[in-house]
Amino acid sequence: MTALPQTFSALSDPVRFAMVERLLAEGELPAGRLGEGFDISAPAVSQHLGVLREAGLVNRRARAQQRLYSIRPEGLLAVANWADEARRFWEASLDRLEKVLGKEAKKNE
Repeated sequence: MTALPQTFSALSDPVRFAMVERLLAEGELPAGRLGEGFDISAPAVSQHLGVLREAGLVNRRARAQQRLYSIRPEGLLAVANWADEARRFWEASLDRLEKVLGKEAKKNE
């Protein structure tokens, strides 16, 4: 799987998406804190975080017995770049459509 599809796949799960949002809002957090509020086991939290790591969305570092997670900005930058390209494509397409419709309207006047 290429990086961007893997990224979108990782973010498509509501729990993983919420974990990324929490990291964005609060900064680096231990795995236990990232699992709070979800009705899932600690191994499930670990699996979700593993998927996010493999997708390049989060970093993990050890501090004694804790595993701390933080956002990898370059992982989210790929999503932002893709969204920006899509926005430019649709803006250009809509601009062309507007011109065509304007010409058609002038013909019908």
